[in-house]
Amino acid sequence: MSTAGRLRELLANPESRLVLPGGGTPLEGLSAVRAGFDAFYLSGYAVAAWRHGLPDIGLLGAKDMASALSAVRRVIDIPIVCDADTGYGDEASVFSTVRLLEDAGASAIQLEDQAWPKKCGHMKDKRIIDADEALRKVAAAVEARRNPETVIIARTDAIAPAGIDEAIRRARSFVDAGADVIFIDAPQSMDHLETIGREISVPLLVNMSEGGKTPELSAAEYHAMGFNIALFPASSLFAATYAQERLMTELARTGDTRPVIPGMMTLDEMNELLGLSRYDSMTT
Repeated sequence: MSTAGRLRELLANPESRLVLPGGGTPLEGLSAVRAGFDAFYLSGYAVAAWRHGLPDIGLLGAKDMASALSAVRRVIDIPIVCDADTGYGDEASVFSTVRLLEDAGASAIQLEDQAWPKKCGHMKDKRIIDADEALRKVAAAVEARRNPETVIIARTDAIAPAGIDEAIRRARSFVDAGADVIFIDAPQSMDHLETIGREISVPLLVNMSEGGKTPELSAAEYHAMGFNIALFPASSLFAATYAQERLMTELARTGDTRPVIPGMMTLDEMNELLGLSRYDSMTT
């Protein structure tokens, strides 16, 4: 069975409540596998930050995400949900992007209705495209997939610029166009979350971005409100960068890493995560 098929099985199970960790690197994917997660999310925000040192404001393209995806797919076998931003253009671009990301190993592909250049969903001053254009792009994504099991996740950022009612209306139209999962980004209150969980009947994804606009809850609390997937897209990035900044500050100040060693992996632990023993066994 393909990884897309495995993801569909998880979503089809009424008892399945996914906790989906995110990141931008193969190392985070390996950590997700070792921790026992069923799937991994390749975040556009994290790819921009980790691989390029850039903010998530539309500075990357389809090939950047495909390259990052290929690197992660090389080392993990669990389903990967890939952020495809706006699809990087019109309907034809969406069609091409879906084909590109499928070939690179995506099990699910997420597209949004922001105007380009897009922004992280929790930034201010987002702009959205016309609802009819957004609908055509979702339909193009559904048509493009070669593997009928590839999951299409349709995201709307309409809450901030147009209100919750417009976000719900768009989400329902995306379902009619064939989207498998709905993602209404950046709900701003518990009332928004409850409304989304009540009004949308297909599997729902909620994004928990620490410090963002959405109420910070546990995965279990989101699941109880009707969300099938609780996504934590950049938690690993935030935690690792915090530790990295502490290390750099201490090393610059004292020239000594020993004070931060208790918060570090050992060399042997890192080599274990990277699968060194497997490669060693091939050469002995």
